Amino acid sequence: MAICPICNGFEEIKKKCTSCGNLALDQGRIMDYYGAYSAYMPIDLMKLEDGYPNDYANKECPHFLKCPVCGNQEVTLIKE
Repeated sequence: MAICPICNGFEEIKKKCTSCGNLALDQGRIMDYYGAYSAYMPIDLMKLEDGYPNDYANKECPHFLKCPVCGNQEVTLIKE
């Protein structure tokens, strides 16, 4: 099992918003937004159902980013 450096607090995401260029803020794993209990499900199991077909095989963790300035939302894949 791979470890996400963002989820475990080893690193921070420093990515600019693709819309306005300001710093986008990490809102956590995208899978945590799928349902009331999705945050409590096994991560590897959720990766098989999250809509990103290669994130499990490529050992990537999809994170939800939101720009506090323009409100743009996007998903970025973090290498585990």
